[in-house]
Amino acid sequence: MRLLLSLAAFVLAVPLAAQDSMPPAPYAYRQLDDPAQEAAAQDLMETLRCLKCQSQSIADSDAPMAGDLRHQVRIRIAAGEEPEAIRQWLMQRYGDYVSYKPEVSASTWPLFAIPLLLVLVAGGILVGRLRRRA
Repeated sequence: MRLLLSLAAFVLAVPLAAQDSMPPAPYAYRQLDDPAQEAAAQDLMETLRCLKCQSQSIADSDAPMAGDLRHQVRIRIAAGEEPEAIRQWLMQRYGDYVSYKPEVSASTWPLFAIPLLLVLVAGGILVGRLRRRA
């Protein structure tokens, strides 16, 4: 039984180890030749969240997945694609969480409405208490 568990653990661990041993994508750590395109790519990369680190942008992260995303951003910018179109493509692929610039949609509107409602309720309570004192 232990041999079977050890074999299963080894079989599952090999693909995980192989993912980190792959070479990075060509544009993961190499800048574009055109300074204007590289500046546009850098601006976009600073507004995209690393899905592995979750607290860093893909511009700051050293995670292999962040390198792959930097590569995708740079080759798409070099191909002439607009930064906002790249952001939309990444959001469709990875979800709204990948962007530091949230958009109001059918699934995210409560995130924008609830804080506003809380401020209005707190303001109403404050006005009510001030009127009672007066």
